[in-house]
Amino acid sequence: MINYKHLRYFWAVAREGGIARASERLRLTPQTISGQLSLLEENIGAKLFTRTGRNLELTEIGRLVLSYADEIFSLGGELEEMMHQLPDGGLRLFRVGVVDVVPKSIAHRILQPALRMPETVRMICREAGLDTLLADLAVHRLDLVLADRPIPPTVSTRGFSHKLGESAISFFAAEKLKKALRGEFPGCLDGAPLLIPSSGNQLRSGIDQWLTKHRIRPRRVAEFDDSALMKAFGQEGAGIFVAPTVIEVEVERQYQVAAIGRVDEVKEHFYAISVERQVKHPVVSAVVAAARTSLFGDK
Repeated sequence: MINYKHLRYFWAVAREGGIARASERLRLTPQTISGQLSLLEENIGAKLFTRTGRNLELTEIGRLVLSYADEIFSLGGELEEMMHQLPDGGLRLFRVGVVDVVPKSIAHRILQPALRMPETVRMICREAGLDTLLADLAVHRLDLVLADRPIPPTVSTRGFSHKLGESAISFFAAEKLKKALRGEFPGCLDGAPLLIPSSGNQLRSGIDQWLTKHRIRPRRVAEFDDSALMKAFGQEGAGIFVAPTVIEVEVERQYQVAAIGRVDEVKEHFYAISVERQVKHPVVSAVVAAARTSLFGDK
């Protein structure tokens, strides 16, 4: 078994660039650190450093061990910081990852119940791609991931996808652009400026198929990873944009735009991904239940 004290000494030497500087940081003699490194190398069965002149350079094994040490002591630092931040009465941490393609308005509505719990909850939100967030979920850095799809079959991360619900999509336009459109929906989209989600997005695939099926050829002005940025451009009249119908009223009010049509054939799906098959975490349970009943209707 690896001695973590020895591993910390190795980590300090690798980070500081030498034994002398590491000894100053750790307030230990260079001889002590050198001896502990030798014990770690003996335990691992491989050299971690090679000497080049007066400098120490990591071996291939050393670089591999350093990558694990970085992860271990980074997590330790996060734990220490979290414990220092806890008030005397304690509180429950709720760490959630939101996949970057999930509309912010939807994420906000889903997560609202977390801050309405009878107990004190501190919510920590991260936004990233699905693969990154699933990796954090696997090592328990997150309690929940909000996504637009279940865990892909090609991903080996252990987790369970809980469907929250689905929504048709609505097309929106600023008032000036709406007045310039010709004909009724959806024919009015033909030749009109369109702002769309980036390719590779689940919603984008559905929109492309629907447009092809109905032989509608809009003028594609821009593509976005960030749905909030897409709405901001739509607000200024740069093009027509889409959002889930379930938040249609909210989008109209917030961005001063009008819904020009709805498409039931294209659905945007929402999932809560956790490490639990049966959700037991009280905040996760409250979030999932509220989304299914209040936002999407019980599915």
